[in-house]
Amino acid sequence: MYSSGFCPYCSWAKGLLNDKNVEFEEIRIDMVPGAQEEMLAKSNGQVTVPQIFIDEFHVGGFDDLQALDQAGELDSKLAG
Repeated sequence: MYSSGFCPYCSWAKGLLNDKNVEFEEIRIDMVPGAQEEMLAKSNGQVTVPQIFIDEFHVGGFDDLQALDQAGELDSKLAG
């Protein structure tokens, strides 16, 4: 997950993943040199954070993650 400091959506995404006991890597675009450019390339130019990936699948942001969960599709993607 690409994130930045002081981002409520990032905190909510981390909370949802933690509630599911999922280990994830957080890459802070405001602290890791080149991370923002990497995020832009992988997400087809999405500039907002978080940008969440499950393996190579681009989920999108927190709203997209939450929608997958509410649709009952997130657990199977995480189990991948």
